[in-house]
Amino acid sequence: MGRYSLEDFIQSTEERDLGQGIFELERERLLEVNLNSMVWTKMGSMVAYTGNIKFTREGVLEHGLGKLVKVSLTGEGVSLTKAEGRGKLYLADKGKKISVLKLENDSIFVNGNDILAFENTINWDIKLMKKLAGVMAGGLFNVKLEGNGMVAITTHHDPVTFRVTKERPVFTDPNATVAWSGNLEPEIKTDISLKSFVGRGSGESIQMVFRGEGFVVVQPYEEIYFQAQT
Repeated sequence: MGRYSLEDFIQSTEERDLGQGIFELERERLLEVNLNSMVWTKMGSMVAYTGNIKFTREGVLEHGLGKLVKVSLTGEGVSLTKAEGRGKLYLADKGKKISVLKLENDSIFVNGNDILAFENTINWDIKLMKKLAGVMAGGLFNVKLEGNGMVAITTHHDPVTFRVTKERPVFTDPNATVAWSGNLEPEIKTDISLKSFVGRGSGESIQMVFRGEGFVVVQPYEEIYFQAQT
């Protein structure tokens, strides 16, 4: 077939089996899940599947009353869907770039909006940054993932990871912060002088401060999940 023919397009874009395990990057913005039991996925992230797969929205009582309250507060930002069965499942989120992480007795915090999928072997819990709730309308919800298994997160463009050391704390914009190591507890810093200069609604006037030993992941994009209170 000639160049630009329909068959040429199909061959150049068709799905590939890379043999990488349960999570494969089919493309940098499309995740293939080789499903043989169950995984958690971000609600609305399914774009295609083959095989026999059942989707169930996360039951708010499934993980106890504590999560019932937190899930009801988070709204759609941390809504999860169970995908159960056998087949190939393809996930994406608004064309964002996907990174796959393998946890090996590790823990990581991920912004609730930036989780795409994780294995059922991972323990998870929703965390609210209460200190930020006093500054931002609704606060900031994150999901703590820990244990062993695969995790897929999303970012606008290429993520950048900063190592946090005792000698070098890292300051980030909450709207650009994607994830950080599970042993870190970020502080919230409000820059009063900057707020006065550029207006109370400025994102730069509110910063997350990471101290200790670990890492923090940011994206070169400010994603607005909430508005600053006035």
